[in-house]
Amino acid sequence: MGKKPLQTGNQYHKPYRPLPIALFNRAGRVAEKMGVLGQLDTEQLIANARRKSGLTDFGDEWFRTPLSVLVNAINEEANLTPLGKLIQKNRLEAALMVRLRAQQLLQAHPEILQIDLGKIIIIAGLQRTGTTTLHRLLAADPNMRALLSWEALNPLPLPREKTGNPKKRIAMARTAEKGLAYLAPEFFAIHPVEHDAPEEDVLLLDLSFMSQSPEATLHVPTYANWLETQDHTPAYEYLRTLLKILTWQRPAANWVLKTPHHMEYLDVILKVFPEATIVQTHRDPQKTTGSFCSMVAHGRGVFSDQVDARDVARHWVRKVNRLMQVSIDVRERANPQRFIDVSYYDLLKDPIAEVARIYRAAGLPFDERVAQAAEATRQRNVQHRYGKHVYRLEDFGLTREDIETQTAFYRRRYGIPYEQ
Repeated sequence: MGKKPLQTGNQYHKPYRPLPIALFNRAGRVAEKMGVLGQLDTEQLIANARRKSGLTDFGDEWFRTPLSVLVNAINEEANLTPLGKLIQKNRLEAALMVRLRAQQLLQAHPEILQIDLGKIIIIAGLQRTGTTTLHRLLAADPNMRALLSWEALNPLPLPREKTGNPKKRIAMARTAEKGLAYLAPEFFAIHPVEHDAPEEDVLLLDLSFMSQSPEATLHVPTYANWLETQDHTPAYEYLRTLLKILTWQRPAANWVLKTPHHMEYLDVILKVFPEATIVQTHRDPQKTTGSFCSMVAHGRGVFSDQVDARDVARHWVRKVNRLMQVSIDVRERANPQRFIDVSYYDLLKDPIAEVARIYRAAGLPFDERVAQAAEATRQRNVQHRYGKHVYRLEDFGLTREDIETQTAFYRRRYGIPYEQ
């Protein structure tokens, strides 16, 4: 992966560009002016996916509407570099091909839809609150199934792939990991993306084109605002189908899922996943807000040369406050036994004890083998393996007073201490 950065920078308006990438973008801009490189087109993306996969049947094509809204926002608002546009084009086409192949697989094996997912633990905490650490600890259990990064990129068997031998998909994910490390080496100091590690299932929601991923990596406010007004039940029902497809390939007794996106749609989760126990992690917003804004700014810099750190903060401070409020509203109406709260500070102090507490809440046995697996994972995942994440609130136009004013209700609700 090359030399690991000692610490992240804060030149968000000047994203890092390796020379070959800078030259590619320069040539691409010339091609854009000459009309060679056009905008993304929804119908062309669908046609390309059908041509490349050799398949035509999507089943229910309800996804066309969110895809069109996203494509329009990318074209009108995202200010992508030529490479950024190429990456997004390939990503959207790949998602469409997954849907085509999933439809083909389900027609050939309708028994997949009858698979029991077992107990499901869903980590739905805010960003930078220890969710990745907790996710990996829970996923260490041999009886616990998590989405792995290579599965997130290719959740279905490739054509002519032998059953139980996904080595090509794993190799493709390893290449993608190296590619991201080349494009944005500092990003790994903020959020490690490892091909064989547990990954956020928001990447499966991406296959329905209804997730927070675009607004976390691109400037697409029109799409983000539209998303908040929609019924997300179809996207979560498709997520459930994808989990069954993954279980069919690599069985396990239970599942653990994780993404902050879930906080916004707990009402849908309670309906679509009636067997789920929902874990919310909590940490001082003074420590998480700037950190997450920095993560988003670095992520946007992979795809665009125009990154406005203050715009990132304006968008995500409002968004995070929405996540806080809607999750509280749902919990006030829901069965409290469906939820368990985990303090970031308790997780740091005694992670194995917190894992045991979650297992009890979920009705799962916690034995010495589970404890040993979690402990081995804890020892491997040391802090700052890829460098130190450094950021400043002032770079985002934020102050501690601003953050406290907007998040005090959340601190009071969950008794969150001030972090020194």
